[in-house]
Amino acid sequence: MDLTAVSHYRFARVRDEAFPGPGEQIVAGGTWVFSEPQPATTGLVDLSEMDWAPVENLPGGGLRIAATCTIAELAAIPPRPGFEAQPMFAQCANALLASFKIWNMATVGGNICRSFAAASMVSLAVGLDATAHVWTPDGTDRDLPVAELVIGNGINLLGPGEVLRAIDFPGHALRARTAVRKIALAELGRSGAVVTGRVDDDGAATFGITAATEWPTVLRYPVVPTRDALHDDIVAASGYYTDPLGSADWRRGVSAVLGEEIRAELARRTPVTDEGFGADG
Repeated sequence: MDLTAVSHYRFARVRDEAFPGPGEQIVAGGTWVFSEPQPATTGLVDLSEMDWAPVENLPGGGLRIAATCTIAELAAIPPRPGFEAQPMFAQCANALLASFKIWNMATVGGNICRSFAAASMVSLAVGLDATAHVWTPDGTDRDLPVAELVIGNGINLLGPGEVLRAIDFPGHALRARTAVRKIALAELGRSGAVVTGRVDDDGAATFGITAATEWPTVLRYPVVPTRDALHDDIVAASGYYTDPLGSADWRRGVSAVLGEEIRAELARRTPVTDEGFGADG
């Protein structure tokens, strides 16, 4: 797609060069920017030469994923001792409606910054309690959960000129047992619902709903919930929406079904507690 209003294209190589000026838009892989007209964009700021390591280790067993890390690089992160959540990275990457060529250009940060309901990197980040590390134009940094960053379909809390530097995954979530389910109306269609689940070392359970709702839904329990408790919480969640790829009622219903599949899978590996949670409820 020709960007007819663009008059200049520049590469950012240091922090001060990364912030967009008036009329400028940031690109990393550019797979969305170049896919449709951008009449308000007069310049592009390319972050691909910032030389950020795609993946870095954090204290406590966490991982920092650079905003410029490609989907292909993310899916290829190798397993290691204690990295129980490793399969979830490729599972969420495969929930993205994209060819292998897009996988090698599209970036984790770009997918999150677009903040579409079906953004698979949002699904991953929400399911594993990841935080967005953001550079601000005044020279300071701020961090906020990705689950709170995205507030609508294509809407987020990034301020004018702010740059998503990285997505930080905490060690406790990476050590957790996880499961992912996805459904779409068409076999190769955009996700209509993505549900993630995990059980941490302390037995706490977290379920995430994305694609089915306009903003991420996170449900937390001290232990694996009963079938009825999880079902009731999923159907009571807000934000289910209707578009040509699925009705709100369908999204609500299939999210409950997928959530139960995940709950049952995780419960099979979790002891029943005196509180009546776990197992088959």
